[in-house]
Amino acid sequence: MSDQVVTELFRKAIYDCLDETFERHHGIYLDNGTSLFETLEGISAEDASRAIAEGCAPVAAHVEHVRFYLDALDEVMRKEEVIKVDWREVWGNVRGVTPAEWDEMKRRLRASYQRVLTTMKNDERWQGEYGAAGSLAVLTHTAYHLGAIRQALRAIKAAKN
Repeated sequence: MSDQVVTELFRKAIYDCLDETFERHHGIYLDNGTSLFETLEGISAEDASRAIAEGCAPVAAHVEHVRFYLDALDEVMRKEEVIKVDWREVWGNVRGVTPAEWDEMKRRLRASYQRVLTTMKNDERWQGEYGAAGSLAVLTHTAYHLGAIRQALRAIKAAKN
């Protein structure tokens, strides 16, 4: 099998996993209806503002952190150099959100995802240092936060009952 064929198979697998993580079920690793955007649509601003325990970040902070991470990784992949960012800023600045702020946060996350996906798809060769690694980082980082968000939702719902 040629390197080009292997690269294309890898890219297709990455794009399918990213689509499942962010958009819709493909049967790869998530249950139906549990992608990030599907999960976020079912969360009210009130619940997105709740921390499940003292010192824990609310769902809104996870969402803003994922958006911030996508934007940072997009820049790294485009410039092919590591940039300096303040990763703690998001965690300390996001607490409660209004319904309008929550809708805007979700819109910005979707826009950031589309931007980084476009960057990945425009890097035809994937030979740079950050193409494949960046796409894997976006996938694994987002999957981690999707799991954290879904667990937080379970705790929030349990506390209401």
